[in-house]
Amino acid sequence: MNSKPTLWGEVDEQGRLIFPAELVAEFGLEAGATFRLKATENRIQMHRPVTHLKKVYIEPTDLCNIACRTCIRNGWDESLGRMSEETFARILDGVQQMSPIPTIFFGGLGEPLFHKHTVEWIARAKAIGARVELITNGTMLTEKRSRQIIEAGLDTIWVSIDGATPESYADVRLGAELPKVIANLARFRRLRRPDHRPTPEIGVAFVAMARNIDDLPEVLRIGRSVGAQYFSVSNVLPYTEYMQPEMLYTRTLRDITYMSSPWQAKLSLPRMDINEITQNAFMQALQSGYNVNFAGNSLGGATDVCNFIEGGTMSIGWDGGVSPCWPLMHTHTSYLHGKPRQSRRHVVGNVNEQSVLNIWMDEEYLTYRQKIQSFAFAPCTFCGGCDLSEANDEDCFGNEFPACGGCLWAQGVIQCP
Repeated sequence: MNSKPTLWGEVDEQGRLIFPAELVAEFGLEAGATFRLKATENRIQMHRPVTHLKKVYIEPTDLCNIACRTCIRNGWDESLGRMSEETFARILDGVQQMSPIPTIFFGGLGEPLFHKHTVEWIARAKAIGARVELITNGTMLTEKRSRQIIEAGLDTIWVSIDGATPESYADVRLGAELPKVIANLARFRRLRRPDHRPTPEIGVAFVAMARNIDDLPEVLRIGRSVGAQYFSVSNVLPYTEYMQPEMLYTRTLRDITYMSSPWQAKLSLPRMDINEITQNAFMQALQSGYNVNFAGNSLGGATDVCNFIEGGTMSIGWDGGVSPCWPLMHTHTSYLHGKPRQSRRHVVGNVNEQSVLNIWMDEEYLTYRQKIQSFAFAPCTFCGGCDLSEANDEDCFGNEFPACGGCLWAQGVIQCP
């Protein structure tokens, strides 16, 4: 099996670290860039410079052709609409001013293919040299549209599959049919041009909850059968009261604070076969209350990492509003510790009024991203003991809006492709 070559840094006589050219380009380590360092027992972790824009999420629309139990639209009162041609043109003009050109990901909080121009926009993004990805529920992947997407040059298509049987799938994705989605994906796979690594590559996204977690092994099998190379599993975030019993991380949130203590006893586990002999002991070890280290990676304690900021991303809503992440694109209500929590939308600029580059490099926005990397917010995700945890307006550490201490993405509980 081929592996990537080992990369080496070098320290010169002045004690300056010299990076390989590949990393300089990949992480935007241009002259003058500053980055956060975190020292652990055996390594130094370097965070991406906050000046490096790696990926732009574009929301063509927040409308959708189906209804899902898990959808954020069940917990908001936001305007619905579609991105205009003028707004997309502004985004594309701004993105191509950057070097290297960031990845463009068509997603957001609606169904991208429910916008009539999305396929055309994929082709235009590829024409300027961008890597392009798309996430879809798969119901609109007709043969004609599949051929158009492949011809447009899409690099990766993500398809959401939240059940392994027609019944369990339809129980989550109301108005959609699993056999049709699987057939659409199988045809999409066949239509790709023959190659050692045919494109678009296929990914499967699964939202785990009490009602469907037993389906996960079969969903993985379905994904492999249609040629999926990537799988992304997230917990559900309950946007309505009745979805709270579906959470699979209630104990996890309670344990985070206990396992974050530097004085907490540590348990180091090796890789091993998980089978009928080992699974009971292994699961009890994971739930022992120790700060667990598995094969050199910590599984305990607070994560406090925003992958949207760490990944160098920005999110652009259908109206052109720029937000730091998906969760802040729309005002919505979710449930944390059995109580409703309101997250207000946070917009740092609008591409119809400013260029993408000017918004990204705005001093106030840069300072905000640095603050997120340090993550000096109150631990609302695993505390929730005061009224301040019921909104992102402020927290008990004195942080003002948007206060991110209640963000489950930052604790690795919720994740996006």
